[in-house]
Amino acid sequence: MAVKNMLNDIPSNEVHLLKGPLKKRFEINKSYIMSLTNENLLRTFYLESGLWSYSGNGGTTSATTTSMEGPDQWHWGWESPTCELRGHIMGHWLSAAARIYSQTKDPLVKAKADYIVSELARCQEANGGEWLAAFPETYMHRIAKGNFVWAPHYTIHKLLMGLNEMYTLGANKTALQLMKGIAAWFYRWTSSFTQEQMDELLDLETGGMLETWADLYGITGDIHHLELIRKYDRRRFFDALLEGQDVLTNKHANTQIPEVLGAARAWEVTGEERYRKVVEAFWTCAVEQRGYVATGAGDNGELWMPAGEMSARLGVGQEHCCNYNMMRLAHMLLRWTGDPAYADYWERRFYNGVLAHQHHETGMISYFLGMGPGSKKNWGSRTQHFWCCHGTLMQANAAYEQQIYLQDKAGIAICQWLPSQMKLMVEGQQICLRIEQEGQHGIYPLNNWSVEGMTTITKVNIPSIPTHRPDSFIYTITVQVEKPSVFSLKLRMPWWMVGGPKIVVNGEQFSAQNMTAMTFVELNREWQDGDVVSVEFKKHLVTEVLPGNSEMYAFLDGPIVLAGITSAERILIGDPQNPSSIVEPDQERNHSWWNPGYYKTKKLDHGIRFIPLYEVQDETYSVYFPIH
Repeated sequence: MAVKNMLNDIPSNEVHLLKGPLKKRFEINKSYIMSLTNENLLRTFYLESGLWSYSGNGGTTSATTTSMEGPDQWHWGWESPTCELRGHIMGHWLSAAARIYSQTKDPLVKAKADYIVSELARCQEANGGEWLAAFPETYMHRIAKGNFVWAPHYTIHKLLMGLNEMYTLGANKTALQLMKGIAAWFYRWTSSFTQEQMDELLDLETGGMLETWADLYGITGDIHHLELIRKYDRRRFFDALLEGQDVLTNKHANTQIPEVLGAARAWEVTGEERYRKVVEAFWTCAVEQRGYVATGAGDNGELWMPAGEMSARLGVGQEHCCNYNMMRLAHMLLRWTGDPAYADYWERRFYNGVLAHQHHETGMISYFLGMGPGSKKNWGSRTQHFWCCHGTLMQANAAYEQQIYLQDKAGIAICQWLPSQMKLMVEGQQICLRIEQEGQHGIYPLNNWSVEGMTTITKVNIPSIPTHRPDSFIYTITVQVEKPSVFSLKLRMPWWMVGGPKIVVNGEQFSAQNMTAMTFVELNREWQDGDVVSVEFKKHLVTEVLPGNSEMYAFLDGPIVLAGITSAERILIGDPQNPSSIVEPDQERNHSWWNPGYYKTKKLDHGIRFIPLYEVQDETYSVYFPIH
């Protein structure tokens, strides 16, 4: 039974990023994804199915291993042929490729992804028609006997997720057949297990197996796939959440978040209220009662930090998979409830998670993101690491578009303020919305050189820009309709907004009763082709206290967490309720664009510069500082 949402997704192929810094990040990720060779992505699948082997120089004196087929060209790290987790990147890659194709309709992406699915089908056939993995079936038999293997369920989940998105977004019918074959293997394998045996299995890292069975059941309606949902219901964990227990602190967040995503998807395809209650209990425990650091993270080193007591846990920092999967959960909750608080949470983790974990020149990943003194981003390589976060990096940076626009019965909601364009058929006519961001009279995160900026600094017969860096985010929404059309346009008022927004429709000021932060403002009218809505949000530099230490603070410039460039803990001087007593603007403009988030300290013999956390590359930094 499908459930009814307050907001619904708009098809990925109807939303496109506009040219600019976010599109550049997307393209860097796309370029990296396309650079990974078919042979290397498939190598361990070929190996397991008997379609490839390698013996080096074979003991001869004339053979060589320096060709393109030699080991120095292979994928290593967690994708090494000797690593038990091998094959997980395949699923991440398929998910990212499917979403990129859905948005861009790039035929090269489609051709590459389709070829890889066809080769996976060849591997599955060689394995007997059901089993498909980069490791042997014996891994599953070993964990069934209580022996440790590094997360084979997790790896299968990633593969199933990628195949699902190749089917749903990539229009590849073979992918669904592969999923059905894998499901048949698991249905038979689990059929003889008692509930106690299944509970023991589920206490290992099963990733999002529940979610993929729910995805499959949502497509097929097959009773066997519903039974797999029942089998992979982790009752020990879910029942404890429903009882109000804190079964998160010091537990592996990387395991638990995908399991709860599974419960969320199970509710969507079965309508069983228990699953929704599990998700709500988890969010209460993980976010509302626990709190989080300035970036939105409640985890450190993949483990949940104690509720409200995080000052002793400023270690390696938040982990990218946790960040990405919590964003996915927030998106689901936003759809279910229509509550903009979930979009606010998503935004915080987008700027200070997805963008901050990605190297903005190479596109590579920092597994962890530290918050404390002496933090440093340790970047992965293109083919030598392949951590789990390497995989979610590819997915996250292919999915910027997912939460920008959502739809309800009355119209369209703008949930994220990211420059983009949306086209949607509504009651037989096409509606187009276009969000553009003003980068001269307002600030524009990640902005860089642009023709607009060059025009601003060369022409003297146009309105002058502010003398100093503005404290506003300014957007223009252009409406295109084939004929006059009545619908509601909901605008999210972000959590960081100071005062009320300035909203102007076709040159006339708009006002409403409730235009406060963390709400939606609704513009319900008959829209004409070419209507223009301008929206301005004021922001201030603010501080946020570290949960568990009332003397430690982070700085945020609107939604942007700042990093102080220093290798040691430094005491800052001033009033944390008045950040301008502590820092002042620094390097506010670079050539033809403003630099949001650039500040420097006052009253220190050796000053500290602050920049956005997402701009840190190889510098040593800290997010939290004692203020006296």
